[in-house]
Amino acid sequence: MSLLQMNGCVCLFYLLLLCTSCMFMASGMDDVFLELTPKEYLSSLQASKASLVYFRRNVSPSSEVFLEQLTNAMEALQDYGISVLKVNCLREEVSGYCREDSSLEKAYLFRGHVLLRELPIDALFSVDAIVANVLFALLFHEVKYITTLADLQDLENALKGQSDLVFAYVQATGTAEHRVLMEAAFVYGSLKFSLTTEVMLLRSICTEELEVPPSKLLFSHCKMATDPSQPCRRTLMEQPLTTLNVHKFLKLMGEPIVREVAEDPNTVSTTHLLLGLPLIFVLTQKETLEVDKVTAEFVAWRLMGKAGVVLLSRNSVGLDIPPRYNVALKTAEEGMPVKYLVLKDVEEIVALVESGEQSDPAQDYEEEEEEEEEEDDSENNEQEIQDDEVVESVVKDRKQNLPLELIQTLTEESFSPALAKPGCMVVLFYASWEAVSLVVLQSYVEVAARLKGTPGISLARVNCWDWPRLCTEQNITQFPAIKMWEKGRGRWQTYSGMWGTEELLRFMELSRTSTPVRLTTPEEVEDCLTGDNSASCSISVLGIFASGMVEERDAFIEAGTALNGYIRTGIYCEDDAAVLSHKYNFPLPALLLARSDKDTRKRSIIQLPKYSTQDIVEVIRDALLEPFPEITVENLPEYFQLQKPLLIFFSNGTLSEKDQKEMQHLAEDDDHQVFVACWLNFQRTPVGRGILQAYFGQPLPPLPLLIWVDLHSRGQVFRFPPDQPVTVANVQAWIEKLTSGLQVPSTILSDEDWQPRLPAYDFLSMMEPTLPEFTIYSHRSVSAHPKEEAVLGEKKADVMKDEPVAGPSLMELTGGDLRGTAPRLAAREKRAKGHAEL
Repeated sequence: MSLLQMNGCVCLFYLLLLCTSCMFMASGMDDVFLELTPKEYLSSLQASKASLVYFRRNVSPSSEVFLEQLTNAMEALQDYGISVLKVNCLREEVSGYCREDSSLEKAYLFRGHVLLRELPIDALFSVDAIVANVLFALLFHEVKYITTLADLQDLENALKGQSDLVFAYVQATGTAEHRVLMEAAFVYGSLKFSLTTEVMLLRSICTEELEVPPSKLLFSHCKMATDPSQPCRRTLMEQPLTTLNVHKFLKLMGEPIVREVAEDPNTVSTTHLLLGLPLIFVLTQKETLEVDKVTAEFVAWRLMGKAGVVLLSRNSVGLDIPPRYNVALKTAEEGMPVKYLVLKDVEEIVALVESGEQSDPAQDYEEEEEEEEEEDDSENNEQEIQDDEVVESVVKDRKQNLPLELIQTLTEESFSPALAKPGCMVVLFYASWEAVSLVVLQSYVEVAARLKGTPGISLARVNCWDWPRLCTEQNITQFPAIKMWEKGRGRWQTYSGMWGTEELLRFMELSRTSTPVRLTTPEEVEDCLTGDNSASCSISVLGIFASGMVEERDAFIEAGTALNGYIRTGIYCEDDAAVLSHKYNFPLPALLLARSDKDTRKRSIIQLPKYSTQDIVEVIRDALLEPFPEITVENLPEYFQLQKPLLIFFSNGTLSEKDQKEMQHLAEDDDHQVFVACWLNFQRTPVGRGILQAYFGQPLPPLPLLIWVDLHSRGQVFRFPPDQPVTVANVQAWIEKLTSGLQVPSTILSDEDWQPRLPAYDFLSMMEPTLPEFTIYSHRSVSAHPKEEAVLGEKKADVMKDEPVAGPSLMELTGGDLRGTAPRLAAREKRAKGHAEL
């Protein structure tokens, strides 16, 4: 069907009216417009039928003009069942309407024998004026004339939940626009109509600079406003007020806001396409269906009367839509295929529809992406580089596609139902633009693959860029963040360790068992203490309490809960605890640390000055640290936070047996508590070379090398004399001299704060509301109503002023992009590229 044929379908109704008029004229119009006597006209008035009667007296120029226009208007009036009669008062004057007062010449509108309205003939100066005023008089109770904004609001309030309202401003009654409105009111009996000629009323809701503004027509969507406090949304008809335009506009207003389909878009046909308007498909998926409905609805309101909006499921049978596309466009042109696009926000969709540009946006996007990648490869952009190796690794892996199918995507809608399911739910809160988040997401995908098929545990993710309010509600103050939820416990367990795959797996494994583990028999305790059956006891710290030690026991239980996911603790608080205390020679309450050393299991008592939850947690964490650890990038924070000087033995490979023995004895000495003895292997931790270069410059001193670093006080670095052998006695004597101030430091580190070379991006400010740019988070986020510029098309019409308006499921105004679609209708900030989920 061609566009011309489509438009012909639209005006079919009016063509039928025209045919009816022609048939009526052919049947003999002269027989209808008869000149009757005053007695004859009474018998011509038919019951329940409207008649326009003119009582002709003396001939005057004004009456001649009126009769000419009345003759021309007869066919139009007949279309609406209105007969026209002319009574010659000169033949006889028995009727009271035949008065000798030519200054008050009028036409009279009857319904049956009942007079409805007297119409001065000077107001019936044209065919348009005659038809408009006659229909206005007949529809007096259906078409309200209003003069103030309060009148309009009262009328809308009365119609809420019942009917929609068509409101028009015309420059004057009797104009062609007035006729168009009245004819529409006569045809569309299911709608309510209102009319005004007051310029000030129009300006109270529209921005009009012209002194005499053109006619305007607005559609108030009051039927869907079921809440009495919810204003009716209004849509402006931007086309001129003509019969065809009004019919098309009202037809479109009667269509659903958004249609949902699950079929090939090439086969979809709607009223919009029949009327020559394009169809926009918002692509959705199962995980984001609810928010995508709100997104599609918002797009539909912006394009009301300009294009149709359809929500198309990506999971539709037989559809294979590449994941990078988020919108599809179907035009009314016959034979044109559906175009799949990548658009970043509503404004691009609106511009696409309003400009009518029919280029291939998908191809443009691919070309743009290639150009950006070339620029990224060639440019030396310091803002991209900064001094962050994590960002560099993400850029290098930007084309890597992550298999995210094992990780559930959560939204504001699906978050609570997911937590209500039995078992453990691990949730990664991250930001899709942030480098560390993307690196952690890689580890998270590896964890999901390792746990595939494991019963009772599932992994999910929440993109805080898409759902900032949800992340705020979950107290996410930084990202990435991982939390674990188990329905039975009813609380979150927050992960605070390293982001490696093994560390995450260990946390999830340990978190699935509530701690402290309750031991109930002496045999279970002896297994853990002696290590005879260590495979059955994986407890690292065991608390033994007498039955009366309630305060100490409760503090230990709270500490065990806080350490859940990192350390497995156990507790024994039976009546025979004193027997175990006597047998193994430890006082009650006792905290026993079990440490595995190759094939043996060592036991030591943890001394506590006082039994508070925080003290227990800190002492247990410190006690579990290795006495002489190998420092790596992963474990350095654990030892650095002790705020003790570091005695570091640098080597290029494993330590010799002699050095290992001497340093081990030094670390286990009673004085070791004032410093941390450790070693660093260049082969496993190459960053050690950079550390020595910062301390001593180039060339690096020969290895092995023992240094003392006091980073928490004066930043002094001391080098152990290279001409002395590393023995316990020599090192202790050297430490005593340098702590007494008798040694000159090799270097003193700067006390300046470590800062990146360039200021960091203020991402949080990007997520805060700055301008009302219509960001959709959730249809539950109704906290404020946008100005009606949004309702009437703020850029092109720019007509609405201060009156608020609400529609079904409006959103909070934050940020600048639309959430939910995949890859999403999002503000494509400079992309961090890669990762299939972006």
